[in-house]
Amino acid sequence: MNSQTPNCGCPHRSRRSFLRAGSLSFLGLTLADYLRYSATPALASETPPKAGAVILLWLEGGVSHLDTWDVKANSGFRTIPTNAAGVRISEILPRMSQHMDKMSIIRSMKTFERNHPQGTIETQTGHRPNPAMKFPSLGSIVSKELGGRNDLPPYVVVPTPSENDFFNYEEAYKAAFLGPQYDSMILPDPSQPDFAVPDLSLPKSITTEAIEDRRTMLSIVDKHYRSREHDARFSKMDEFRETALQMILSPDVKKAFDLSQESEETRDRYGRDRVGQSVLLARRLVEAGCRFVTAAGYRHGEWDTHGKNEERLRDKLAPRLDQSLSALLEDLQQRNLLESTVVIATGEFGRTPEINPGRGRDHWPDCWSLVMGGGGIQGGRVIGASDERGAYVAERPVSIGDVYATIYKALGIDWAKSYITPIGRPVYIANGFDDQAGSPIAELI
Repeated sequence: MNSQTPNCGCPHRSRRSFLRAGSLSFLGLTLADYLRYSATPALASETPPKAGAVILLWLEGGVSHLDTWDVKANSGFRTIPTNAAGVRISEILPRMSQHMDKMSIIRSMKTFERNHPQGTIETQTGHRPNPAMKFPSLGSIVSKELGGRNDLPPYVVVPTPSENDFFNYEEAYKAAFLGPQYDSMILPDPSQPDFAVPDLSLPKSITTEAIEDRRTMLSIVDKHYRSREHDARFSKMDEFRETALQMILSPDVKKAFDLSQESEETRDRYGRDRVGQSVLLARRLVEAGCRFVTAAGYRHGEWDTHGKNEERLRDKLAPRLDQSLSALLEDLQQRNLLESTVVIATGEFGRTPEINPGRGRDHWPDCWSLVMGGGGIQGGRVIGASDERGAYVAERPVSIGDVYATIYKALGIDWAKSYITPIGRPVYIANGFDDQAGSPIAELI
C-alpha cells in the first residue's frame, strides 16, 4: 500500500485524492464530492468556546513517563523545578521546564492495549480495536462537529505516521462509519528540501483563465440540462464545485502549506528535522484554519525504547520533544493563538517500571502520563498520581474518554453525545471506562 495515499477501504475517493487538480478534469469534481459530503454545520453553543483547533504532537512508540513527566526513583534522571509552582519534570526537558505554566500533566492515565497498533487505535479513537466495528478518530470527530474553515481541510496528519507499517495503524486516523470525508489528509515529510503539496497547484499547462472558460462552457450545459431536469441536488452541487475551485486556486490555502513563508530563525527554533518541521507546519495550518492537526514527525517506533532507554531519551528523543514543543508554545503565545488552540503531547501508552536486560523499558498501559494545555485548558496542574514505582494508578484514574471530553468542552462540543453506528448501536464520542461517557477534567477547564 502507498503509505502516502492510504486506501479508505470504501468506494469513495481518499482524502489524499481530493486535492488532485490534475485529475479533476479541470473542474474540481472529486474535491467537490468531498466537500458535498462534509458540509456539516458547527455545533451551536450557548457559551462561546475558547478553542477552535487542536494540535496533537504524536510521540510514536510510547513514552517512558518514568523518565519524563513522572520521574521516579527507578529512573536514571533527576527532577528539576519548573515555572509552575510545585511541578517538577525530568532534567532531560529543560526548555519545557519554563513552559509548564501553559501545560498540565495527567499522571494517572490508564488504558488496556499493550501492543502498538492496538494501543494507537485505542488512544486515538477512545475504543479498543473491535473486528466487528471500526470507530472514528478524535480528529475525525472534531472535523465533523466543527466543520472546515477558510477552505482548509479540517483534519491533517503530517507526515505519514508509522510509515513502514501504516496498514496496521490506519484506522487510528480514519472516520469509520462517519464517512471518508472526515478521514485525515496525510502529508509528506515537511523537513525534506523538496517538500510541497503539489495537489494544491494547477498543472503548468492549466491557467486560471482556462478554468474560467471551462466554467463558462459548463454554465451553458447546465442551463440546457436544468431546463429539463429540476433536481435540488444538482443545483446544490454548484456550491461544492465552487468551494472546490476556491480551495485549489486560493493563494491563502497554498500559503498555509508553504514552509518557505517562515523565517530561517523560526524554522531553526522548531528544529530542522521531521519532528520540528511537522510541528511548525501544524502551527501554520491551525493558524490558517485547520481544525485538527496531528504532528507525527517521530518515525515508526522511535519512542519504543526496549533497549538503551536512557541513552535514547537523553541523546535524541527528549531533545527533539523539548525543542519542538517549547517552540510551539512560545510561538502560539506570541501570535495570540494559545488561548484558541488545544495542544496535547502523547503516545499510545507508557513504559514498564522495570528495566529489562537490554537496559530498556517495555510496553505499559496500566499507568502513564500525557501533557495538555492551551485553548482554555489550565496549565501548571498535575492531575492524578502513580504509585512509588510509577506502575499503577494511586490516585484518580483518567480514561482517554475523560481527555476527549476535556478537549470537546474546550471546543464547545457536547462531550456527552453519542453517534449511532450502522448496526444501530450508540457509541459515545468521549468513550470512557466500561464504555461509559467520559467527563471533562474539572481542574483543567
